[in-house]
Amino acid sequence: MRIIDRLFSCLVPFLAIAAVPVPPVLAAETCPFISAQQLAGAMPALKWSLISNQDGRGCIYQGGQGDTMMLTVFRNPDKDRAKELYATFVKTLGERMPLNAVSGIGDEGQGGTSAAGAQRQEASVVALSGDYILQISVYPIGRRADNALLAPLGEVARVAVGNVSKTSERFGNCEWLTAGDADGFLDKGTLTVERTGAGSCMMFDREGNTMAVAVIGMSRDTVISMMKRTDPCKHVAIPELGSEAFGEHSCTKGNGNAVNIYVWKNGRQASILFAPVKPHPESGSVERLKAIAGRVYGKL
Repeated sequence: MRIIDRLFSCLVPFLAIAAVPVPPVLAAETCPFISAQQLAGAMPALKWSLISNQDGRGCIYQGGQGDTMMLTVFRNPDKDRAKELYATFVKTLGERMPLNAVSGIGDEGQGGTSAAGAQRQEASVVALSGDYILQISVYPIGRRADNALLAPLGEVARVAVGNVSKTSERFGNCEWLTAGDADGFLDKGTLTVERTGAGSCMMFDREGNTMAVAVIGMSRDTVISMMKRTDPCKHVAIPELGSEAFGEHSCTKGNGNAVNIYVWKNGRQASILFAPVKPHPESGSVERLKAIAGRVYGKL
């Protein structure tokens, strides 16, 4: 399974099943890939405020003029898969803007700006460095994304690419799931375990069947409002995992084969998702997934 396909196969079920307003996340204190001083030195004409470090996988900034900058690091199991995903990123970015080689950033890099008449202005740099891919994009408000913006963005990338190994993402193990949890759900012969952040991880097999856990801070009131939803999925209470625990299955939107269990404790909610790519013996039921949810609940 291609990595880009895996990313979307995991993301879509979460969006379809867990679409619910979430309280604002407190601003992260630091970005692991570039310090505030380094950022100011690379882009002295712009002032940025760090909004989130994306669970250690990337950093989102807001500028004084309403601009947005997104820095994202993608880790891959090996260099070959990194090259494959990098080629996909370059192709996708090239469909939005003309690209040119950018030197001094990892193994290779490309950068560009959107056309003057583009509805959404964007300056972006994408770079490949070993097993890692770095992408940095700025979306200015009320002005063009031109070379005057692209040049300092390249300086940011030169600093950040030296710190990509600080990402919280890794392969082979995770705090929330183990390979044994895949029994009866995924093909263990082609299994990949990926820690996607301090509060999230997923497992997937060659066919794209996915199991994922995501842990976020959430108030009990928000959890209760989620429990009262009726569409687009069937709900079932799971009192043995707490009065706030419930499952969703047989959704009429998104991946109808997916099953999701939510548990809450100590101000945090965990979502335990099983998302097969086609009908599976465990589709439409939360029974077997409850055992995995119980182990996650014990770690909250």
